[in-house]
Amino acid sequence: MSTTPHPGDLEYLPGGPAAVLVLDARGAVVACTRGVERVFHLPPGLLRGRRLAGFLVEPDSWPDLDELAGLGESGHGVVTLRRPDGSTADVRLDVLPLRPDGGPGQLVAITPATDARLQEENLGLIRALFAQSAVGLAIHDADLRLTRVSLPDEGQPDGHWGVDRAGEPFPLEDVLLPEDAAAFTEKLRHVAATGEPVVNWEHRARLLEAPTRERVVAFSAFQLQDADETLIGVAALFSDVTEQYLARRRIALMHTAAQRMGGTLDVTRNAEELARVLVPEFADLAAVDLAEAVFSGDDTGPVLLRAPVRRIAAIAAGEEWPPDVHPAGAVFHSPSLRRDRIGGGRVLFGPWLPHLRARQVGGTPGDGPDPLLLPSRSGTRMVVPLHARGQVLGAIAMWRSAGRPPFSRADAEFAEEIGTRAALSVDNARRYTREHRTLETLQRSLLPQPMFEVSAAQTAGSYVPAGTAAGIGGSWYDVIPLSSARVAFVIGDVAEHGLNATATMGRLRTAVQTLADLDIAPDELLTRLDDLAIRLADVGTAPHTTRGGAVGATCLYCVYDPVSGECAMAAAGRVPPVAAAPGESAEVVSLKPGPPLGVGGTPFETVRLRLSPGSFLAFFSEELVAHADDPADDGGEARRRRLRLLCDRVAEGAAAGTTPRALGQGVLDALLPGPAPDNDVALLVARVAALPEGAVADWRFPADPSVVGEARDRVLAQLKDWDLTANMFPTELIVSELVTNAIRYAGGPVGLRLIRDETLVCEVSDPSETQPHLRRARPTDEGGRGLFLVAQLAHRWGSRYTPAGKTIWTEQLLDQGQGRA
Repeated sequence: MSTTPHPGDLEYLPGGPAAVLVLDARGAVVACTRGVERVFHLPPGLLRGRRLAGFLVEPDSWPDLDELAGLGESGHGVVTLRRPDGSTADVRLDVLPLRPDGGPGQLVAITPATDARLQEENLGLIRALFAQSAVGLAIHDADLRLTRVSLPDEGQPDGHWGVDRAGEPFPLEDVLLPEDAAAFTEKLRHVAATGEPVVNWEHRARLLEAPTRERVVAFSAFQLQDADETLIGVAALFSDVTEQYLARRRIALMHTAAQRMGGTLDVTRNAEELARVLVPEFADLAAVDLAEAVFSGDDTGPVLLRAPVRRIAAIAAGEEWPPDVHPAGAVFHSPSLRRDRIGGGRVLFGPWLPHLRARQVGGTPGDGPDPLLLPSRSGTRMVVPLHARGQVLGAIAMWRSAGRPPFSRADAEFAEEIGTRAALSVDNARRYTREHRTLETLQRSLLPQPMFEVSAAQTAGSYVPAGTAAGIGGSWYDVIPLSSARVAFVIGDVAEHGLNATATMGRLRTAVQTLADLDIAPDELLTRLDDLAIRLADVGTAPHTTRGGAVGATCLYCVYDPVSGECAMAAAGRVPPVAAAPGESAEVVSLKPGPPLGVGGTPFETVRLRLSPGSFLAFFSEELVAHADDPADDGGEARRRRLRLLCDRVAEGAAAGTTPRALGQGVLDALLPGPAPDNDVALLVARVAALPEGAVADWRFPADPSVVGEARDRVLAQLKDWDLTANMFPTELIVSELVTNAIRYAGGPVGLRLIRDETLVCEVSDPSETQPHLRRARPTDEGGRGLFLVAQLAHRWGSRYTPAGKTIWTEQLLDQGQGRA
């Protein structure tokens, strides 16, 4: 069997058929391609001269094909071949006449049935792709020119892209805007050069015939090659995803706006962040206008008509703010918009918006045309009311230039949604502002007057509220006048914050004032206050819950005596004060603080020091020198640096004779230069003084009844020297009664002291620790009326313990002009 190719044998023809036969008039094979060996299992030389019908399992099917060929028409059909080795194969025969007049001879293409079915499916797929309108299909040649296009149904009225080249290739620049066409051409060039496909790449594809219409497509592209793997072009699939793209962009904008506005409760910052989100993604210009009532935390009401409005934020994309439009910071009357729309929170946009003008607060009709709410040049405008919880808080005003698509209903719906979110954020900030203001007002109302002056000292208190409501309500200070011209300085804070902490602070301050009236030592006062803090926590705490309230509070109590210049203080969990004498350096008082209130376990310790007249004491909160943002790894260096600065400022104030108010303000400016601290801060600056020379007279007497007359005589002589003759009679009776009682019931020695201050103070001291009690004597009692008489003659009276016993004191009012010598 010879397999040498016959001169009439044809080479394999690419394009689909496995073999091609040329038949004569009898249906015998005249020539064939080499592929027949794969189909018939015979070499081409043995197939020549044999009739094709002889290989068919059903020879009767052949005349039908022969008849078609005789008529000069083509035909096809699926038949079963029987090979010489007995095997069979289903093939498709495509019969073509060799002569158009139907003469003898046929051309038969043989394709395995499975391959033929795949070819039909491929052809059907191509036809379907070019016939459907859901997805666009484009064929680009090797020069990336469009040769064939099937457009998706995008609502184009004429069903094309505005070009008609009668089948001639054309570039994308003839269809798309130059910048969009350049982006797609770059992608096509990459696919043609590398063979790497592009899948679902999204980009703007705006048409030249509708440049203002937003259009985004999802683009996929792959190489087209011939049988020799030579590039013949690039095929591209594309679909319009404009709505999906815009929806995703709106969602992204919404998410960004929520993130930027959700991190703070500052009204101004929230408005500025909102404007930055909108420009330039959504609009070319945006302004946020809020009612003036928002900034004070007040309600604005359900309708915002002609109310004062402040433009809190104004941002324009890539250009200066229009001069004829209200700038940021301007306060104007809201324009007269329709009540039903503004009250209902509806978005306003339409051709009448360019005429909206708003008169500036304080302006008059004769000042010229009122500035505009939005630019007057061509473009589209939108006003979005900020409506939350039944309150109209303001509005967002936006403008989009004529070069961009105009605001649509979908844009209005998006703006309404973002306006709702922004309104809730602004209203939360407004409500927070009101809460912050209320809490700060309550806190300040529970504190004493900032400036306080007595004979013993001149003081200035400062309270710096925290930047957030969560940090307000804990720090406090007080200045309490005591008996015998002494004064007490108090500073403390509560561990918690907020309204409960403010209430607890008020209770502790009241408790300290009550305990101070007992004239007990600082350490004993803190011990009783500690016990009170525990009881307050027990009373105010529910079962099975952690203690709160006054537990963990701190307090420093200091008593200064202007007669002796001695200062005694004790602290519960409180930093010691800074003391500075005139011309000397300032130092932190060597005071070892005890535990915070309500903790217990360790007794409090009293420290005593002597202060010269004109010395300064600075009591301060820990937050003044230790800030929350200090580095954790600096070992407290930042705190020590601020503490040194505090000492330097106090020393400078003492040397220069600065007033406590000026010194306190200077300290705050130096140590709190930035925004409000995270926790509130209290600062109490006191400049101590001594009583004038000759304002004190004191004597000591033995426990002998005969000295009562001598005591009266000396007191009367001293009052005569002080020109206090109006007080001689009551003072004589007070001294007689108190000295007699001391000699009779306590023994000696008996101390007697007069202090001329704003009042006349008379003190009698004895070694007994028994406190006197005022009682009502019955008519039959022989005694018990002495203290009653003293109480009637004195303006105030009381007693206090001393290291040697006790002291009973009285105060009498002086005639006007007879105070301090």
